[in-house]
Amino acid sequence: MFDFLKNIIPKSVVSSRGASVLGIDIGSSAIKVVQLRKKDGKAVLETYGALALGPYAGLEVGQATNLDQVKIAQALVDIIREAKVTTKDCAIAIPLSASLVRTITLPRVSEKDLATMVPIEARKYIPVPIGEVSLDWWVIPSQEFESETEDDTSRAAKIDVLIAAIHNETVEKYKLISQSVGLAPSFYEIELFSTVRSVLRREMAPTLVIDIGAGATKVSLVERGVLKRSHHINRGSQDITLAIARSFGVSIKQAEDMKRRYGTLGKTEDSAIRELVELTSEFIFSQAAQVAIAYERQQNKTIKKVFLTGGGALLKDMVSDASDKLEIEVVKGHPFSIVEAPVFLHDILDQAGPEFAVAIGLALRKLEELE
Repeated sequence: MFDFLKNIIPKSVVSSRGASVLGIDIGSSAIKVVQLRKKDGKAVLETYGALALGPYAGLEVGQATNLDQVKIAQALVDIIREAKVTTKDCAIAIPLSASLVRTITLPRVSEKDLATMVPIEARKYIPVPIGEVSLDWWVIPSQEFESETEDDTSRAAKIDVLIAAIHNETVEKYKLISQSVGLAPSFYEIELFSTVRSVLRREMAPTLVIDIGAGATKVSLVERGVLKRSHHINRGSQDITLAIARSFGVSIKQAEDMKRRYGTLGKTEDSAIRELVELTSEFIFSQAAQVAIAYERQQNKTIKKVFLTGGGALLKDMVSDASDKLEIEVVKGHPFSIVEAPVFLHDILDQAGPEFAVAIGLALRKLEELE
């Protein structure tokens, strides 16, 4: 299903067989890149890297930013150089905050009528004129026994349609950045789809993917490979850093370091940080729980598993906090496990993996262009 956004940005560049490809995730606090190539039908890791964006805005490492195109381009040039990236064929993620993803239910009509109906219905959910966005949609395949609360006739008369919209200004912004750096993106993809592609394997039951970024958290509810729900939470791991800075009277840089070393500090410091972590995690996971409960009640199904990704997933106790609050099995996502890499890097990649879920997902889809 993750190719359905291809109509938003027509493919302008197609990599040659055997070429390297690059996935680029421009987040609020860092840029992450992953370069892959295909060998014997497998994705092989060539290089990867991350670069904090705080210093480009005169802020500390780890702080969320809102950089202009020039600064982002400058940071891209730097990470491409530092990571020794060798290809210009790439794909770039679009933040969920700059897009809209929603499932709508419509009467079952012909494809021609549906093409007319979807933009009209989408206007109800898009807060700007429809002409200011690039819109794509995809009919979700019906599933047998979709809901026990509806009879067969009712189910047959309806279809679910996944709609996705990206503001044209956002698309143009990333185009200009790419051109200024000399990159050749063949598509742009909303980050949710990239994350899900890199983390989930063959999960059929309803599954949550919670991406804890610096400034925000994104929740995806996926069933049988289909995105059924998405939710944006205005709280992320940076909130923990800021709380530590205020509580201990230290700089943002010192607070970020304390957050990363949480669990190795003194007993008093660890106890205090634990309380601050719980203040943020309680809000994040209570919001995620609402998404899960609403879906379970509506569909009469049970969510079996939760995957945590993003930098916040690396924080001590975050997995156990999520498990306690959601009362579901929770694991960290391991996107690097799907690619081949030198054995000596396995431990490092296992630890860093959750932060690179979006970039890996992009590169994996880009490799599909080689087929």
